[in-house]
Amino acid sequence: MVDAAPRALPSDGALLALLTELCRLVDGEGSLDAILDAVLRAMARHLGIVRGTVTLLQRDIKEIRIEAAYGLTDAEQARGRYQLGEGITGQVVVTGQPAVVPRIADAQLLNRTGAARAGEAAFLSVPIRFHDDVLGALGVDWVLDEADLEEAADILQVVAAIIAQAAALRQASRELELSYEQSKNPAALVGRSKAVKAVLDAVRTVAPSDATVLIRGESGVGKELVADAIHELSRRADKPFVKVNCAALPESLLESELFGHEAGAFTGAVAQRRGRFELAHGGTIFLDEIGDFSPSSQITLLRILQQKEFQRVGGHETLKADVRVVAATNRDLEALMAEGKFRQDLYYRLNVFPIHVPPLRERRTDILLLADAFVERLARKNGKTVSRLSTPAIDMLMAYHWPGNVRELENCIERAVLLTQDGVIHGHHLPPSLQTAEATGTAASGGLEATLAAVERDLLQDALKTARGNMAEAARAMGLTERKMGLRVKKHDIDPRKYKR
Repeated sequence: MVDAAPRALPSDGALLALLTELCRLVDGEGSLDAILDAVLRAMARHLGIVRGTVTLLQRDIKEIRIEAAYGLTDAEQARGRYQLGEGITGQVVVTGQPAVVPRIADAQLLNRTGAARAGEAAFLSVPIRFHDDVLGALGVDWVLDEADLEEAADILQVVAAIIAQAAALRQASRELELSYEQSKNPAALVGRSKAVKAVLDAVRTVAPSDATVLIRGESGVGKELVADAIHELSRRADKPFVKVNCAALPESLLESELFGHEAGAFTGAVAQRRGRFELAHGGTIFLDEIGDFSPSSQITLLRILQQKEFQRVGGHETLKADVRVVAATNRDLEALMAEGKFRQDLYYRLNVFPIHVPPLRERRTDILLLADAFVERLARKNGKTVSRLSTPAIDMLMAYHWPGNVRELENCIERAVLLTQDGVIHGHHLPPSLQTAEATGTAASGGLEATLAAVERDLLQDALKTARGNMAEAARAMGLTERKMGLRVKKHDIDPRKYKR
């Protein structure tokens, strides 16, 4: 039996100890399930909750499931599945608003788990929100005085914000691993921005058909990953997937590479050779940098798109090819057509289903998701332990314009992972091209004073980030009085409000 006597809310010191422990858990290594279990146990120790659950939304099947629980058996946890809008938990996920039941005994709860509930306890549920997305809900049974319930809900929302960071970043890491190591689905483009979601929707729409696809976008945005996803989701997934970088082949060899050649067709052609279209029969061919095709090669390519047939270089036999064509370019094909460098009829044959992959600067909300996922993957690849990105490093990543897009971001993170020695990626680990005065707060002249100022600013921002913008907590963590903390924050023009929650 649970003691029905209400417990007092934790003191400020106890609450700070809980939040410090939760931040350490989230920054540490381990699976999401293990982290959530540890978070709930810490809440039981510091807050005295009777029971707690973390439910996460499974978007693909639109179902809410208990991901971790405290005070439930494995069987009870397994029964914790809810539809959107079902019960209090379902309503919290749909509306994004917290819910408080002052006394469980007086309410008709769904109790899907079938667990025995402490009738005198209150039930509180708050959304787990990452930016504009509700990922799930944090629910607890907590024996409290009714007058303390509003403040208790505020405490739970702070805890839920910490959980959201762990859930969102580890979910992105799992998606990135799948895209880079398996390349089996459209999650190859990690992100929650509207621009990326539009690309993924387009991939899922066109993949089951045999339509020719033209992927447009700047260099480094992930056009090849989109092509991978289209093939893997098509009915040709178990057939060959042949990739050709048209810009890397000289014009004299391009037709031979694509369509093959007969023995004696040209100097050095000592034997018959099958081209890429023959090798891709029944599957998909990916023509990267299609804008670099020569005029003569464009005519041959047009014929195979129109009639599904071709001839080897130096040959007379007409061959058939059942091949789905996916092309990509970073060139302005419309401008090339206006200059007479790209055939208009070929353009319309290729542009059956265009997909535009946005540059990284147009989906800035995805930068940190990608960066954290790269950190986790590259740290494991290089046998290093990296727990987090420092606040100045995050500011620099967000301030940069990324002309090299996702490829450049990955290279920057790999460099930083190799350089770090303390398990934290600091601003000075990033390439010089990212070292801006705006992001680092350093003067252009450098020297001892500028270096000390940069280090002080780095420490202040990290303390405020850990304290979620609470100046008093950050001051205590740094061993400063609140007055000195305020003076230093003002000196470096830091806004503590940007670190709240």
